[in-house]
Amino acid sequence: MSTLGGNTPLRRQPVQQRSAKRVEQMLDAGAALIDEIGYDALTTTLIAKRAGVAVGSLYQFFPDKRAVVRALTHRNLERFMAEIRERLEGVDHQHWWDVVDSILDIYLHMHRTVPGFSKVHFGDVVDRQLLDESKSNNKVIADELTDMLSKFLDVPAERVSFAITIANEAADSLLKLAFHRDPDGDAEVVEETKFLIKNYLATRLS
Repeated sequence: MSTLGGNTPLRRQPVQQRSAKRVEQMLDAGAALIDEIGYDALTTTLIAKRAGVAVGSLYQFFPDKRAVVRALTHRNLERFMAEIRERLEGVDHQHWWDVVDSILDIYLHMHRTVPGFSKVHFGDVVDRQLLDESKSNNKVIADELTDMLSKFLDVPAERVSFAITIANEAADSLLKLAFHRDPDGDAEVVEETKFLIKNYLATRLS
């Protein structure tokens, strides 16, 4: 999945390196502003000003602020999945569930360090179907994880998908609780989340 392709709602694709760089600047500007003022106060005019481009240039690629945040969310999802894929390549396939700790750690690290991520996560704050208009944001993530993990398992695909969906929904709710209790993620809740998800998946999919 390309950050600037697929379901990402660009009005047109940047064909030159300069244009692609300008789009990235707009996304970076949007992320920084979300951290500072939140999604509701965000405007395309503010994004363009922060990115150092004319608002007309922004409209060449994005019809509105929602489209900017959607593209930003796709970029974050790409990063999340790429880091998980890298961790999976470095573990014994017989012990793939050890990666559960890493998956949650990657998410926590992004929440703490990636501009804008703590405010919009994978899009639910804006729209529960921001990533894909045909399914929920959590379903998009669960499907990506299922595709990644299925090759390590001698388990029917439907069973993998169901287990990953349950685990993802549970982790999402528990991590929201962790960040509600502590802006950096309550350590006790995080550890309980890891324990719950890891043992659930090991029982259902090992």
